[in-house]
Amino acid sequence: MNVVKRAKAPTPKFFKVLRTVGLALVAVGGAILTAPVALPAIVTTLGGYVAVAGGVVTAVSQLTTESENADPAKKND
Repeated sequence: MNVVKRAKAPTPKFFKVLRTVGLALVAVGGAILTAPVALPAIVTTLGGYVAVAGGVVTAVSQLTTESENADPAKKND
């Protein structure tokens, strides 16, 4: 399965929720990084880490698909 088909395939409910959480983390991290006030360096650094982590969680969750063969005992050889 290529990346385009995988991205368009149905996503399990758990990963839909996880994708939404990831998007929220990206938004929070972005808001911290673009704050119009001067923030301590540690807060800005953490904001960057939160944004990156949210992006990774979102990308992985989007590319996770439901298996056509959910039973591991029934392998297609």
